[in-house]
Order: sequence, then C-alpha cells, then structure tokens
Amino acid sequence: MVAAVVAAEVSWLVCKMCDLEFRTDELVSKHLRTTSSHRSHRPPPAIEYKAVGDGGSGERAGSVAADGPADAREKPFSCETCEKAFSERRKLARHMRSHTGEKLFACDVCGAAFCDSGNLTRHRRTHTGEKPFACDVCGAAFSQSTDLTRHRLTHTGEKPFACDVCGRAFSRSSNLTTHRRTHTGEKPFACDVCGAAFSDRRSLNSHTLTHN
Repeated sequence: MVAAVVAAEVSWLVCKMCDLEFRTDELVSKHLRTTSSHRSHRPPPAIEYKAVGDGGSGERAGSVAADGPADAREKPFSCETCEKAFSERRKLARHMRSHTGEKLFACDVCGAAFCDSGNLTRHRRTHTGEKPFACDVCGAAFSQSTDLTRHRLTHTGEKPFACDVCGRAFSRSSNLTTHRRTHTGEKPFACDVCGAAFSDRRSLNSHTLTHN
C-alpha cells in the first residue's frame, strides 16, 4: 500500500510496505514492479492517496490502482539530475533542494533546518506535542499519519509485510527486516567490547549488560 502525503505544497508517495518515499507515480509503479516482496504480495499493493494539510488538519483519501495511469496533467518541467517531472517551475525548484541539500526552513525553537516546509511542520510537533492524527477505534493520537497507519494494524490484525523466502508475515516492516536476517545470516550489530555480533539491536543491548 502506498500513501501520498501533501504537506504545505510539497507532495510525495510513501510505500507502506517498506517506508521508501517517491515523488511521482511513475517511480512508485517501477518500485512495485521491481521489488520481489511487493510483486508476490497478495492482493497486489494499491496506491492509496492521502492529502494532509500543512497544519495537519483535515485529510482526504481515495485510491487508484498501482498500475493505473500516472498523473494526467502536463509536466513540462524536468529535473536534470533525476528526470522527475513537475507541472510548475516552483515545484521543480523545491525538488532541486533535495539534490543540493539546501535547507531553507528552520525551526524557530531549536534551529534545525529542513529542505521543505512539510518536514519542518512535522518536526515542530516534537516541540509542541501536537498529535493531530487520532485512531477512530481507540482514540490513540499520533504526530504523523504514518504512525497512525501502523497503529491501526494492531486493531485489524493485518500483516502486510511478508517474507519472500518463507512467507511469514508481519505488521511492521522493521520486524520483517529483522526476520530476513534469519535467512541471510546478517548480523550488523556488533559489541564494541568483545566483537560479538547480533542480528538485532535488542539482542546486542542484552549482551552488553553481561560486560557491566
């Protein structure tokens, strides 16, 4: 499932199966076609469109098929770096900051700077404690819509993240990532005292206590 989020005038598509972000429908479609765990997902992932205002109030939702037509509007302004296309020059200018690293939007509380206003809006909630996204089942509130989406799975029991090796399914992509290491043998978390390596950080933390 892929959600499109619009903050201020900046929009992007977030793949709910792996949390990767994309700027265009074309890139999302390519991602779904070329990622093995997504190709084998049944039913096939759809693109769920969500629009969230800059202040976090109001949300509109709809859905289109993942293999449906891309944005029908003309997009004459293309990025010379990644070839992404935009309907307006100002949108291209905002996009270019993702390549240059320019950060025009600074937090007036701590000074942290961001490439677009949407990221600044989400960051500010860490200071204000604002949680505009509430669960309609239990009332739990969250500062980001993606956190609410993950929380809702605890009510539905849905496990959309399936291992492409053994088929085991998980409600969170991070749990699937950890599980995959049981197949690959990868152990990226190493103890800086004795060098013992582990597949997840929790195991490393437990091991570290044996040195204290």
